[in-house]
Amino acid sequence: MDSTMEGMLETYLFETNDLLDKLDEMLVADEKVGDFSTDDVNEIFRIMHTIKGSSAMMEFNAISTAAHKVEDLFFFIRDKGIDFLSADAKKELFNLMFKSEDYLRGEVSKVENGEPLPENSDEFCKVVSDFLDKISKKEEKAEESAASGGNAAAGTSDSKSSAGSNIKAVNAQLSGLPDDPKAKTFIHIYLEEGVGMENLRAFMIVNALKECDIDFRYYPEHMDTDSSTAQGIVDNGFYLAFDSAEACQNALSVLPSQNHIRSFEEVEAPAKEEPKKEEKKAEAPASEASAPAEQKSAAKPAPGAPEKGTPSAARKSAPIKQSLISVNLQKLDALMDLVGEIVITESMVTSSPVLKQLDQEDFDSFNKSARQLRKLTNDLQDISMSLRMVPISGVFQKMNRIVRDMKQKLNKDVKLTIIGENTEVDKSIVDSIQDPIMHIVRNSMDHGIEKTADERIAAGKNPQGEIILSASHTSSEVVISVSDDGYGMDPKALLDKAEQKGLLTKPRSAYSTREALNLILLPGFSTNKEVTEFSGRGVGMDVVKKNVESVGGAVRIDSELGKGTTITLKIPLTMAIVDGMKVTVGDSIFTIPISNLTQSVKIEDESEIILDENGNEIIERMGNFYPIIRLSKFYDIPGQYDDRMTEGIMIWVEAGDKSCVLYADDLLGEQQVVVKPLPTFFNNFDLKSVGISGCSILGDGNICIILDVAGIYAAAVENT
Repeated sequence: MDSTMEGMLETYLFETNDLLDKLDEMLVADEKVGDFSTDDVNEIFRIMHTIKGSSAMMEFNAISTAAHKVEDLFFFIRDKGIDFLSADAKKELFNLMFKSEDYLRGEVSKVENGEPLPENSDEFCKVVSDFLDKISKKEEKAEESAASGGNAAAGTSDSKSSAGSNIKAVNAQLSGLPDDPKAKTFIHIYLEEGVGMENLRAFMIVNALKECDIDFRYYPEHMDTDSSTAQGIVDNGFYLAFDSAEACQNALSVLPSQNHIRSFEEVEAPAKEEPKKEEKKAEAPASEASAPAEQKSAAKPAPGAPEKGTPSAARKSAPIKQSLISVNLQKLDALMDLVGEIVITESMVTSSPVLKQLDQEDFDSFNKSARQLRKLTNDLQDISMSLRMVPISGVFQKMNRIVRDMKQKLNKDVKLTIIGENTEVDKSIVDSIQDPIMHIVRNSMDHGIEKTADERIAAGKNPQGEIILSASHTSSEVVISVSDDGYGMDPKALLDKAEQKGLLTKPRSAYSTREALNLILLPGFSTNKEVTEFSGRGVGMDVVKKNVESVGGAVRIDSELGKGTTITLKIPLTMAIVDGMKVTVGDSIFTIPISNLTQSVKIEDESEIILDENGNEIIERMGNFYPIIRLSKFYDIPGQYDDRMTEGIMIWVEAGDKSCVLYADDLLGEQQVVVKPLPTFFNNFDLKSVGISGCSILGDGNICIILDVAGIYAAAVENT
């Protein structure tokens, strides 16, 4: 496949998947209220019309035919009005549209995976046709078929009646306006530079106008099937021809909302010689006598800059949506890597020992330049990181569909509450967390929520179950949680099951509550007594753990028997540039994110350190007592001041609602560091559980470990 076709395919897949996502959100929202709005009926018709046209251009005939069949259905519904359908018919329509979406997604997925498409979609089309037969009379069906066929072929029939051949249209375009004797006025449109597939982009704009019931012709007339017209559109733009001023004005009101338009302009058609008997009826203003010359020059302006003297200059309008482009993710990865190397190199330059040999004046001049370089580097890193950030709403909204389908199959009344859907996360993280979240939601629906409303009422709960899906973004990680108010988990029952399966690795009495809950993350572990369509095969949660850990994340499970379960995914940015505080412990250097630091102090007397009832060291800070975690003892590293704590440094840190005090030998100072994930083979050592989130390269070339305060707290305090 050449680069042009590969680019077309990528654009097709991106836009089609985006349309199907939009369709899914619309269907889920409409089903909750039990009805389609008129706007949504029109929008579904447009979505199917677009998928039909773009699939036909890519020669994916099975997809195009299936979309066309659904388009026919909604043409009929749009014509009759949604209120024409009964409540039962609307319910059946919702189910049919979800099946249609699934079918189209399946076929598009085959394209993505390089699998062959079927030769036809007759089986699917028959289902849609049967429903259409059911809601319409036979004569209405025949009438609808004719209307739908006429609508789909409008552009082709109109264009054939005007020019007669593609060659004639191209020749007319080269001489200025298209040769269209019927046209009273034209709109001349230029596309943005470098958008690619210009003939397809132009045809999509044509389709959008056709869907608004605007009558016009377009030139080049075979842009949808003749890819050779793309270069002509790049050089000269394309034209829309109108028989009435009203149709032209309607088009002018729609064009600003279309993508990829650089500029557009209304151009009056040249005055035509009328038969003598009609001369008295013609009331053309005197200014129209010079129209042909003016319009020929207006028809060929510099792209985006028509002449001020043209009659339509005042009507020119800038498009609303013209600043979005699609960028290959690999290019963004390369950009992020490059920015990271720039930050590291800047650190190496500013910490070079050669600088100590400069006199004070030269050193001050260097520092001034270095500060400006750091500012520019910071701005560059902020922009480059923001390019990869996308809202997590796309993943969350897909969970609506899963809950909807399982509600029907399991006959459970459950609502899904979404919090923080506008949280922006790295694109690579979005791709990694979709499957884990889906597994967790399915588990919550299947055996987390009680089976019947009566069972929930007996437990003193709301008859309707609830699953809460939330996301938040801290300075160093994305925190996603899935909570349900169902059965909850019994640690004792989990230990019984693990013991029965031979999965325990130490004496049962040695397991803490958290360790017992974490047993569900083991491969082959399942508490379901029956294998269902959704769970019970012993796979799922281990996949969640594997997927999350593959991007350096961690899974946390909290559950209370009879109250519910919360599963939290903590996923660090795959690569981030953060401000950190370097500390030493013996010969080792660690970096603590500045966002976790509250205060650092030296104690004057070791009597400030007291022991709690379990013999653990604690210290008082601002009226509260916090546990002390000696990093030398925690990581089994000989510290310089283990026996003289007044010589070391106490670092008060916070992570969420957890606070503790870390004890280290010394502070080296603040430095901006590039956070790099640890190599994947380190996952076998579960370093995240001992507070190691990643590493960085310092200015002198040494590797520095980056600490995860929450992980240290969990390992040193909660698991003791």
